[in-house]
Amino acid sequence: MRLVAACAALAVAAGASAAERLMLATWNLEWLMTPQTFDSLASLCLESGRRTAGNERAIPCDLIPKGRWSEDDLQRLRAFAATLPADIIALQEIDGRDAAAQIFPGHEFCFTKRRHVQNVGFAIRRGIPFRCNRDYRALGLTDNEVRWGADVTIHPGTPQELRLLAVHLKAACHRDPLTAARPDCRVLQRQVPVLEDWIDRRARAGDAFGVLGDFNRRFDRERKAPRDKTGAIVAMWPEIDDGEPAGADLVNPGVEHGAVGCSNGHAARMPIDYLILGSQLARRLVPGSYRVQDYPPGSRWPDHCVISIELAPEAQGTANGL
Repeated sequence: MRLVAACAALAVAAGASAAERLMLATWNLEWLMTPQTFDSLASLCLESGRRTAGNERAIPCDLIPKGRWSEDDLQRLRAFAATLPADIIALQEIDGRDAAAQIFPGHEFCFTKRRHVQNVGFAIRRGIPFRCNRDYRALGLTDNEVRWGADVTIHPGTPQELRLLAVHLKAACHRDPLTAARPDCRVLQRQVPVLEDWIDRRARAGDAFGVLGDFNRRFDRERKAPRDKTGAIVAMWPEIDDGEPAGADLVNPGVEHGAVGCSNGHAARMPIDYLILGSQLARRLVPGSYRVQDYPPGSRWPDHCVISIELAPEAQGTANGL
């Protein structure tokens, strides 16, 4: 009888947990690793012009003057993270699970298995049921030159189940057409159909899904047409938000917010970090819940802001106009 009662209590607790609001966030932590890891890699840093391979644990030499996070920095980041009400945080530019545990000691983690010191993953508040899915390695392209996607299912097997992908797409092509001759733009251009394929497969499966993270793209500066006259992809947002197949209509909850600032020493600027929701999950978006979290003044902070939204346990109506 005790076992039956205990199981019943767990079932009730799980149901209550699943019925709560969820706060989703994304945070790029700017080359975060332990001081010991940074020091060990600094002596073998890569000179300007040399690129790291996908599984190479290395840092560029020009990162050394400003890139080291001290133990005091980690303690301050940990104290700040403890104030965040977010339940699920997509993380970028962080050296995997061990580094994340320095900032989120009360969380569970889903990280890609890429060995590079810039990794992508999720910090998930302890007690939330989840399943880490297979890394979305295709996002790293055939030569594994860029970061993979971290894929997780939250509340698996329940009516509140949702599928999330954390991304950190290729940098240095924020606003130029993706057909620009620069290699960075062409790499990002090759990632777009790979990202769209994940979105389309989730839509066909009828999943409630979202894509969170650093897209390294100014959607507000993109052309309205996704492709040029030759059929080449020139703009990311209209390409991934084409409404095909059914359920692949996307919602960007921060589109009305405009410039983003968070007291990190940078002026407010238009975002490249997003919390993108498929139409089914967007019906659970709590209107007006988009937030930019301010850092406390006077210290060094990552160069990206923490942004967040809230999801209700059930649909709030249609996603139109959110």
